[in-house]
Amino acid sequence: MIGLAIIAAPHAARPSTAGTVLLAALAPASWGTTYVVTATLLPADRPLLAATVRALPAGLLLLAATRRLPSGSWWWRSAVLGMLNFGAFFPLLFFAAYRLPGGVAATIGSVQPLIVALLSLLVLRARPARAALYSAVAGTGGVALLTLTSQARLDPLGIAAMLVATSLMGAAVVLAKKWGQPESPLVMTGWQLTVGGLVLAPVTLAVEGLPASVTGANVVGFAYLGVVGTALAYVLWFRGIDELPPTSLSLLGLTNPLVAAVAGFTVLGQTLTGWQLAGFAVALGALVAGQALRGTPSPGRAAP
Repeated sequence: MIGLAIIAAPHAARPSTAGTVLLAALAPASWGTTYVVTATLLPADRPLLAATVRALPAGLLLLAATRRLPSGSWWWRSAVLGMLNFGAFFPLLFFAAYRLPGGVAATIGSVQPLIVALLSLLVLRARPARAALYSAVAGTGGVALLTLTSQARLDPLGIAAMLVATSLMGAAVVLAKKWGQPESPLVMTGWQLTVGGLVLAPVTLAVEGLPASVTGANVVGFAYLGVVGTALAYVLWFRGIDELPPTSLSLLGLTNPLVAAVAGFTVLGQTLTGWQLAGFAVALGALVAGQALRGTPSPGRAAP
């Protein structure tokens, strides 16, 4: 391949591709419930504990189920991806979730498609279609309308943590696309979760220690995040990385704030204004358009 290539796909998604998109979208949709679960079920102000319990048990369970270990260069590649996706991303995510309103965190997270597009250009030498970039910008604007309010608390440390977390996950998407997947998504998820969890465990014990007590609600929250929001979600997400263009995949992350808004409305009793409903519609439209038009190349460039 010479020069830049377009990340392209057929204009009309085949049924199998549509199924892949829908399954991959279930991952960020489940992550959209993280904020409400953190606020209602997890112990207060324990981001490292939340990150460790979310990653390590799920990783060990998948590792025991698949009974496969990395080989060759995949030892260090799994370590890198495990730290980007879990070891560093999870504690930063929960730190931001404890310090920021869900809307502020969701708005920062919605810029991930733009980060992925830039990294794809630099690392993969692949240029996303313009439709994907336009959809990413529109999606961020829609999420901002949906989630930001005049009462939003802008904690600088929380904002910095969420921005770094979003960038790390974007880098993981691009590197995973560059390196490919030598095993099934189930195996890859187990490797990375285990690495991230093993790194987090001693740090958690040293910094936060164990909680004095764990309630039934805490157990339910941890179990839900570990099984549904992590083990199952990341298997689907890594499958999507293998089969979808990186920018189109990251656009599916817009389902995260959309689900978070619905969860806040139904579980926390939050209300939605006219502007927020308009933002919901814009973000949803950007999500759909980004997938339907992801195969439209930029003028002057030929698809590979």
